[in-house]
Amino acid sequence: MEILGKLEVIKNRWEEIAEQMSDPDAMKDMKNFVKLNKDYKDLEPVVQAYKEYKGLLEGIESTREILQTEKDAEFKEMAKEELNELEKRKEELEEEIRLLLIPKDPQDDKNAVMEIRAGTGGDEASIFAGDLFRMYQKYCENKGWKVEVVEMNEGTAGGFKEVVFNVIGNGAYGTLKFESGVHRVQRVPKTETQGRVHTSAASVVVLPEADEFDVELNDKDIRKDTYCSSGPGGQSVNTTYSAIRLTHIPSGLVVTCQDEKSQIKNLAKAMKVLRTRLYEQEYNKYLEEMSSKRKTMVATGDRSAKIRTYNWPQGRVTDHRINLTLYNLQSIIDGDIQELIDKLQMAENAERLKAEIEN
Repeated sequence: MEILGKLEVIKNRWEEIAEQMSDPDAMKDMKNFVKLNKDYKDLEPVVQAYKEYKGLLEGIESTREILQTEKDAEFKEMAKEELNELEKRKEELEEEIRLLLIPKDPQDDKNAVMEIRAGTGGDEASIFAGDLFRMYQKYCENKGWKVEVVEMNEGTAGGFKEVVFNVIGNGAYGTLKFESGVHRVQRVPKTETQGRVHTSAASVVVLPEADEFDVELNDKDIRKDTYCSSGPGGQSVNTTYSAIRLTHIPSGLVVTCQDEKSQIKNLAKAMKVLRTRLYEQEYNKYLEEMSSKRKTMVATGDRSAKIRTYNWPQGRVTDHRINLTLYNLQSIIDGDIQELIDKLQMAENAERLKAEIEN
């Protein structure tokens, strides 16, 4: 009954939160109200599992009583079958509950900010960075998530030297956080005349988007500069001062945005990125603390870790963290990365469950 006891404590907390949220004064402290609302939604799946689990236990008990008292052989056989089904579901649900009870990364439900930068490999690295961007773009499109480009620096032969974009969708960060690290590509570059296979790389960084409740920014700490946009954009390019550069004076962080024709929209995007970059500093401390508690981590804050290789001659993709190799490179590069993410999530859950048992 240990699981039931834990679930009852959570159900009571869920009911307390519901009561606090219904208080007419609750919305006076908006920061606290947002937190209560998030906690309420986070606990809801656990409460639903509690209700099902309690119902299963009651069903098992009543079915056992029937088996002890029932004289009719046919009815008894039906009760046995029902008991087997109930006990099987009980075991499955207990496993689901153990995962639900593992402390969740509080950032997982947030939108994501992604940065892709070309690494070693010259023009080919920029082309590969462009391939990765399109891969994530297609994946997000299939998920119904919105992608907003904040900043881009195009490569001389195609692709990007750097591209920064927001992914707006429920649970975007929790899904995409496994993509952080160095991605390697092995293929014959378009610029190669001898037909030799080269190895190039691009780094991917995924951050949880910080909202105004996570980081408070003072206007006096920010220097705002405007300048003319460059690159694609029609007649307004190089004629209007729509591009924005923000400098956070205390930290020295600089953020630019020129994706929109409107200065107001560029400012809003740049503020969002600045807030996230500042939040990243605190979040990295959290990741380091988590790393010290576990011997291994599938999702880490280590940007230099080589996590995945895309090998064109063999048509394979290998994720080095979980020793997984898939031979459907083209569909993966076309955005079909769900299997990779699911396997990484399973490995992460196994690690977290192990760490929780050991503690």
